[in-house]
Amino acid sequence: MSRTRTALAAGLTLLATAGLPAVTTGGASAATGTLHVDRAPGANCSNSGSGTAAQPFCTVAAAAAVASAGQTVEIAWGTYPEDLVITRSGRQGAPIVFRGKARGDGSQDAVLIGAVEGPSNGIKVRGAEFVEFENLGVVTNSQALSVTVDGAKQVKFTAVHAFGALLITNGSRQVTYARSNLNGTYGKPGVTVDGGSTGVVVTTNTVFAGYEGRPSVLVDGAPGTVVVSNTVYADCATGIALDGASAGAVVKNNVVDTARSQNQRCADTAAATGISVAPTATDGTVVDYNVVDPRSDGAPYRWADTAFPSQPEFTAGTGQGAHDFVAKVYEPRSPDGPQAASTDSADETAPGMLPVDRIGDGPADDPTVRNTGTGKGYRDRGAVESRDFGSVFTPAGPVRLLDTREAVGVPGTEAVPAGGTVDLQVAGEGGAPLDGVTAVTMNVTVTDPSEDGHLRVHPHGTALTQTSSLNWTAGRTVPNLVTVPVKDGKVSFYNSSGGTVHLIADLAGYYSAEGRLTFTPNSPWRAMDTRQDVRTECCLRPAGTVGAFDALDVEIHAPNIAAATLNVTVTEPGTDGHLIVYPGTELMPAVSNLNFQAGETVANQVVVKVNEGHITIRNASAAPVHIIVDLFGTQSY
Repeated sequence: MSRTRTALAAGLTLLATAGLPAVTTGGASAATGTLHVDRAPGANCSNSGSGTAAQPFCTVAAAAAVASAGQTVEIAWGTYPEDLVITRSGRQGAPIVFRGKARGDGSQDAVLIGAVEGPSNGIKVRGAEFVEFENLGVVTNSQALSVTVDGAKQVKFTAVHAFGALLITNGSRQVTYARSNLNGTYGKPGVTVDGGSTGVVVTTNTVFAGYEGRPSVLVDGAPGTVVVSNTVYADCATGIALDGASAGAVVKNNVVDTARSQNQRCADTAAATGISVAPTATDGTVVDYNVVDPRSDGAPYRWADTAFPSQPEFTAGTGQGAHDFVAKVYEPRSPDGPQAASTDSADETAPGMLPVDRIGDGPADDPTVRNTGTGKGYRDRGAVESRDFGSVFTPAGPVRLLDTREAVGVPGTEAVPAGGTVDLQVAGEGGAPLDGVTAVTMNVTVTDPSEDGHLRVHPHGTALTQTSSLNWTAGRTVPNLVTVPVKDGKVSFYNSSGGTVHLIADLAGYYSAEGRLTFTPNSPWRAMDTRQDVRTECCLRPAGTVGAFDALDVEIHAPNIAAATLNVTVTEPGTDGHLIVYPGTELMPAVSNLNFQAGETVANQVVVKVNEGHITIRNASAAPVHIIVDLFGTQSY
């Protein structure tokens, strides 16, 4: 058994947090209210009651026997070792909904229906209409199907994870199975759609093949089936097979791996076809935007009984798969390695596409990969949206978020006491979004310290560690550029000294999952030194100090540049003061990047937005200074 299959078996109870949008048009005779099911000790359950929260049903079957259109059966966390046969129907706009509740401790385990210890037949929907299932796990013994839809219509499954197989059969119509884990069982595919079923949508699932060489997904005599955005594993078997009268199918945005143990060559390569479409299923069928892993050494495609060993040959021979890739389904992230073909390359307009992936996350735009999909262009193929790129930096400001001298970011103007902590809200401030911020970069300054000490900047609510972000001696004003993780939208500052100190923090940018900037490092390059003549793009700047309260323009040019990482140095200042570094042509903000005393040389790192290829450095002192600027890297679109 592969590691991924084992993980699926162990983790099939993963609870998804968002489902397919439900129809909201109400029915005139729809029932209202919720039926409760809870067999936990102390729940006071009874199958002869009315299913109230005070006296819930003991079994899901008892609730299913009385549920009416418009009602929700809320199933408390736990395992329910029973077969569940659904025959009662809802109505248009008023479905019967069976919804599992999470454990409530953050583990996100789903409610389990069935048992593996004895005979169990999972969930069967027979002839019912307008029924929905959400956030469930279905376990059966090794031979039984986990979920069967038999002659039913308008049935939706969202995050219903099945250890056994799924069968949709007997003329079922408009059935959607979404955002789930599905395992094939002995001699049965992970998903089978057959028996003249129509309008079936299988979307955003992770599917494993059954044993004995059966496909992972088999559509047999079911026209118009949509198989979209699934991740399909088939151990030396066919990944997705369209057979019988299955014309008019759509097979898009899937990731298919038919290799042995997901990465090895198969002994029987003829059995390991990625996508197979029988002659009886080709009419009106569309196959495109898929990724087929070649490591099984089987044919990526079989169309009307002809095998095609490559994507170009498949497209040339059939007109299909023009946007397909035959490539590894996963590429580990590395500076020089290839990127996964599935990233930012899906057809967002394909039928059956959902607003979230299998685990409930929305689309994430990988800034290191060119967008090649349709729509916004950055949906991924397969069931799970890749977030392998970590957080992305976005420059912001510079803007002052904290100044204890001026009641900025804090309620008063008192200095921070010895051993004192300041909690600062950063999410939603200074141009940073309210949600999704993982870290911020700030220029942090201490001033008026009464004793020697150091400052610890750390995520809000976390234990202090033996680190320091900024060190000072009594009476000195000292800045430093700090990058710190954000928790609960906040960061914290701890005064690790025996005296008081005032704190200043200016936002330079933030990290999140969204963004389009990539960092390009430079070997340190001197962009400006006022002690020497400097040739700029427009003219020659002769050597000379920057006057009191005067500004210096510095050109920073790179393709599509948005921000720069610099080391800025001040030398030979005639008096105490500070420098302000900000985007060129913008109004000067009330911030500081580097503080100095008369006669000293001081440096600090700066991250600053670049406006039209320029930044501005203001000498905020009453005497001339020399300024040196070294470029270490740029952030570009």
